[in-house]
Amino acid sequence: MSDVGFREINSKVVEATVAPGRRLFSQRGAMLAYRGEVGFTPNIAGGQGGLRSMIGRRVAGEATPLMSVEGEGTVLFGHGGHHIQVIDLSGDTLYVEADRLLAFEGTLEQGTVFLGSQGGVMGMVRGQVSGQGLFTTTLRGHGSVAVMAHGGVIEIPITPQRPVHVDPQAYVAHHGDVRNRLSTALGWRDMVGRGSGEAFQLELSGSGAVYVQASEEKL
Repeated sequence: MSDVGFREINSKVVEATVAPGRRLFSQRGAMLAYRGEVGFTPNIAGGQGGLRSMIGRRVAGEATPLMSVEGEGTVLFGHGGHHIQVIDLSGDTLYVEADRLLAFEGTLEQGTVFLGSQGGVMGMVRGQVSGQGLFTTTLRGHGSVAVMAHGGVIEIPITPQRPVHVDPQAYVAHHGDVRNRLSTALGWRDMVGRGSGEAFQLELSGSGAVYVQASEEKL
């Protein structure tokens, strides 16, 4: 029972160890099975200012429902047959779309950031273009996070010399000292030949990494 974080059982299921003093949070409906004495309760209080300030979703004031997982045993998590990626944090901050968050360790400090504060007015526009939230969840500290995506997740390094441009609908999460900016991509829509989202690019610059899914489908 000393294992830390989430263990990948396969591409769509992870297992976590729960122990006294070691709480987890998960999306409601994410528990597949468990062994031991484990309890699941709705996380209403939320800490750090309550659930509304903790997890912002598509509009201000809407929240992703979370379950608090406590006790002693092991729990299997998965949701909707989506691929799962485990991201380990060692003191840094992860920015992740709230509806892509499957589960995370209670050692992490949760918060919410308004995209406009990172990317100016264009950060606000991103929510309208991609259908994803204007508010993005932040998880900071030491611990593991399990995120969901269609078709698997790819980690792309971001360096000061090499910013990364991402389709906003493929964005899952990022971490590091990174700024994001939504910009128009002239000719990209015609070149790719798909929906209106390709007329915009999410540009991430600085030092860190971005996680993208291998599909434009929403969860």
